[in-house]
Amino acid sequence: MQFIDQAVIEVEAGKGGDGIVAFRREKYVPAGGPSGGNGGRGGSVIFQAVENLQTLLDFRYNHLFKAENGGRGGPNNRTGASGKDLIIEVPCGTVIYDLETESILGDLTASGQTLKVAEGGKGGLGNQHFLSNRNRAPEYALPGLEGEKKHLRLELKLLAEVGIIGLPNAGKSTLISSLSAARPKIADYPFTTLIPNLGVVRKPTGDGTVFADIPGLIEGASQGAGLGHDFLRHIERTRVLLHLIDATSEDIIGDFNTIQQELQAYGRGLAARPQIIALNKIDAVDRETVDLDALALQLNHLSLAPVFLVSAVARTGLDPMLQEIWRIIDELNPSENLEFV
Repeated sequence: MQFIDQAVIEVEAGKGGDGIVAFRREKYVPAGGPSGGNGGRGGSVIFQAVENLQTLLDFRYNHLFKAENGGRGGPNNRTGASGKDLIIEVPCGTVIYDLETESILGDLTASGQTLKVAEGGKGGLGNQHFLSNRNRAPEYALPGLEGEKKHLRLELKLLAEVGIIGLPNAGKSTLISSLSAARPKIADYPFTTLIPNLGVVRKPTGDGTVFADIPGLIEGASQGAGLGHDFLRHIERTRVLLHLIDATSEDIIGDFNTIQQELQAYGRGLAARPQIIALNKIDAVDRETVDLDALALQLNHLSLAPVFLVSAVARTGLDPMLQEIWRIIDELNPSENLEFV
């Protein structure tokens, strides 16, 4: 399945039905008077968030969505049928923008949440509506009004409580595969991960927490360099950032500073998000020549964040790290540290 997290579409609500001109024609009722019914309302366009979708792939080739028109009015004061509303299903976490104004129309974060983006046109009035003492036989009616038309931009921001960030080849995909049932592609070259991967990690209580493995960031990612800039938006909703650093790197402090600078440059409160730092691949480090404890202490002073020595491959040091993640999440309020923009 392709991962598509942005789409541009056009929506058009249904046109209201026309009112009609009609007169009563009944036996023994001379000059029965006007009886033209009103037109029906046009269908509206409504977005609905659902849990079973994880991508905007459905909008890759279908760009126009049109609701049903309202029915024409009938004789004997019958109102035309209302047009059927068009319900468009999107993944939870979809933000809907008006393409012309770039304003946010809505942010659908919960399953079942709906948003009406285009109102159907009103039905036209039939001639019976214009009956008056001065005009006993009106011979005119009104057409239905056009429905709203809008150009929209859809943007998906994955819903995950923990975002795993770091430079390419830091071992993020290996970590999420060790912690959850997710099976992302893993290889020994940078930029193996081309799309975000989600995995559910179970707490000791049995509750599931969603972790997101974000494609590797590089210097300049916030300005469009590399792959990660396309996916920085996916960590906007995370409550905790797990910063993974390759312990075999020649410049661990420099790697740490690179990611922190990109979070700061991107803005939206990411740099202030609670962080946990994990030095990964410690099983591949010669502890006699590299003092990992001293490096961890230095990172702690720089970040004021807890630092853990782990190996995603050997699955060592993961439990203390997870316990700290659970502690931070439990202390946070549900709405704290989230910025839905």
